Amino acid sequence: MDRAAAEELARRLYRALASGDRQALEEVLHPSFTGHTTEGLPLGLGGDYQGPQAMRREFWGRIGSSFVARAEPEEFGFLEDGRLLVRGRYTGKARAGDAPLDAEFMHVVSFADGRIRELVQLTDSARWNEALDRPGQVLRTVDFTVTDGLGEIRLNRPEARNALNQQAADELYEVALRCAATPELRTLLITGEGPALTVGGDIAEIGNHATKDLPAVLRRMTTPYHEALRIFSELKAPVVTAAHGAVAGGGLGLVCVADIAFAAEGTKFATGFAALGLSGDGGNSWFLPRLIGLRRAKQMYLEQRVLNAQEAAEWGLVTDVVAPGELEDRARATAQRLAEGPTEAYGAMRRLLAGSWSATLPEQLAAETEAITRTATTADAREGVAAFLTKSTPTFRGR
Repeated sequence: MDRAAAEELARRLYRALASGDRQALEEVLHPSFTGHTTEGLPLGLGGDYQGPQAMRREFWGRIGSSFVARAEPEEFGFLEDGRLLVRGRYTGKARAGDAPLDAEFMHVVSFADGRIRELVQLTDSARWNEALDRPGQVLRTVDFTVTDGLGEIRLNRPEARNALNQQAADELYEVALRCAATPELRTLLITGEGPALTVGGDIAEIGNHATKDLPAVLRRMTTPYHEALRIFSELKAPVVTAAHGAVAGGGLGLVCVADIAFAAEGTKFATGFAALGLSGDGGNSWFLPRLIGLRRAKQMYLEQRVLNAQEAAEWGLVTDVVAPGELEDRARATAQRLAEGPTEAYGAMRRLLAGSWSATLPEQLAAETEAITRTATTADAREGVAAFLTKSTPTFRGR
């Protein structure tokens, strides 16, 4: 490949990354693409990525969860061995706290069959870490802690039955960013203070706005909340939710996003959107057909079917039903057990299961091969195999 073609291919890569164009990325990256990124980057992002999908999801995707940034190439140099040397800057800001990011980079790009075969990244990792170290906003409607790898989000508007207002939506997004930026997070537990997990959107607060302002209000509120749900769904750490009292409207998303969901006896589940003349939010139109089936999802949406806890378990909306006094202990014990598991493998499992809905069988089989190959390089895999052979109990470190 000559210099002009190599430079244009690299520019196409940077344009695709800036616009989030997945198809364009697939066109420029070789099927055997390998990425090597700078050690010391935040979020454990430094290392090797085998395959375009791994680079897109586990590196560029995770950067996008914590930063609004772009790579701006400034200088291209063609090396004697046919590789391209690109110098430039990463510019943007951290999503949590808005701390600015300005870091130089150098990319060494290799080519094969008219596509990018390898990218070696060198950048100032300290600049990336500094952008994430800036304290985020003070939380008032959501409590968040991480102890021994177990993170807990506790909705804390008990007087409003944890209805989601603008502040709660913003703070859930802030917490999601903190989760993504916490490499020691190994499981996430979602609970609620007071009589209910959450009754969904705060209709009383929303109703205070003029009718003409309602579209803008709802767009402003759902955007950070939906981004929070997306980040939770892409964490390596498994998610456990403990539901009690009532779970309604967009708040159902906090149950649906969980890998394991418990419900206390007496808990009610409903969408409630039709009664408001609204179509719905919280990812329910995506989650519910996958969890309970399309027909039943339509019952909950169109007929406003309200499920009790036992029905929710029978339909597949929750994993199990427990006595109210045992709910948090059961959920916390499950979360703690997961926090002691192989976090990297759990993350791969979550991605495989989520991606299976849009993948063909050959694509899924290829994804499984890539994932098991990657997880085989982890310390936890070595520990697990060794423990199996010696008939002992493995001690996983999440690495």
